[in-house]
Amino acid sequence: MPRLSRGQQLLNEHVALLRQCRRCPRMLPPPVSGAPVASKVMLIGQAPGVKEPVLGKPFAWTAGRTLFGWFQQFCGMNEEQVRTQIYFAAVCRCFPGKTTAGGDRVPAPDEIRNCSTWMNDEIDLLQPQLIIPVGKLAIAQFLPFEKLDEVVGRRFRIRDKRRAFDLIPLPHPSGASPWHRIPPGLGLLGKAMRRIARHPAMQNLRR
Repeated sequence: MPRLSRGQQLLNEHVALLRQCRRCPRMLPPPVSGAPVASKVMLIGQAPGVKEPVLGKPFAWTAGRTLFGWFQQFCGMNEEQVRTQIYFAAVCRCFPGKTTAGGDRVPAPDEIRNCSTWMNDEIDLLQPQLIIPVGKLAIAQFLPFEKLDEVVGRRFRIRDKRRAFDLIPLPHPSGASPWHRIPPGLGLLGKAMRRIARHPAMQNLRR
């Protein structure tokens, strides 16, 4: 059996610890994580739905089928290829539960802060060249904005003292919102996915 690199060992340990996290009493464990894929591309979702903890992987239900359909159409990658070549993270890793109205509860600011250390550690470990935030909550962790029209379809360069990466936002593929299915969202989605497909980090995945 080949010896794992130090970076892969650290990522494996990170994911193992993440899956044991119980920091937020209002969240419904277990945490959901993608595989420990040592990739230069990260995809960051919002929070798992009710199905993901049962199935044990992010984007495992209807929104996932839409998301992976975008990658198949624009990048020529099926679901298995995306999952094994891109690191899947999220703003919050546990299912937040339902609201009294029946929808998924939006994570509270303290829950987002509690979970942010996992994502920050992942960015430090992976040093990604491209981050793809999916949905308003994920995009808002990196960019101030009011409407999806302002950010979807564009590429942003994000820099801080320790790291730099490109950010290409996507809308959430939920069936609850028609934004990505009608103009201008439909056109902006296509523009964003074409930018993702052409990005050097994505090109390198398929070599």
